[in-house]
Amino acid sequence: MQVEVTWVYTIGESVCDTCRFPEQLKERLISEYADRDEFSLQIIAQTGWNTTDLKNAITTVDPASNFDLVTLLIGVKNQFQGKPFEVYETEFAELVDSAISLVGDDASKLIVVSIPDYAFTPFGQNFNPTATSAELVLYNDFAKEYCESVGLSYVYITDITQQGLETPSLVASDGLHPSELAYTKFVERILPLALAKVD
Repeated sequence: MQVEVTWVYTIGESVCDTCRFPEQLKERLISEYADRDEFSLQIIAQTGWNTTDLKNAITTVDPASNFDLVTLLIGVKNQFQGKPFEVYETEFAELVDSAISLVGDDASKLIVVSIPDYAFTPFGQNFNPTATSAELVLYNDFAKEYCESVGLSYVYITDITQQGLETPSLVASDGLHPSELAYTKFVERILPLALAKVD
């Protein structure tokens, strides 16, 4: 069983390697499929990448096309860096196509994940949080509507991160990124879909 995870908001900044979202998802899959002895995880994205960075990395890495599952979360750095929204619209669609190619062109094996809302973190409070949240709604709405229009799976986790100020344990020690607990909650929402897709 091979599991490919592309995660651009963060692959686990300020949390331990095994605490980060892709590793937690892999471990949950392993625990559910104890009879299968081969699970591999490849993470392409790195912290701080926007859509263009991820596109370039996929071209450079040239990953295999026989994975059983791909997750894609992208866009927060486009928003934070003030890139034109049109860039996201174009490159998100291109990244979806690239992600689908990694699972042998089987679009049912792709899970798109909504963008966390960093306005609800100590760091995010310094950057006009009301405007940040409003802009991220545009990104998430576009991704959701795109996925619905072409029949792709979409998992909404943004509301978990919007509890970051009232529940500080959802924010990592750097005051910005999701914590281990937040990633656990992400995985709880993603896992049912992931199980169905790799079954």
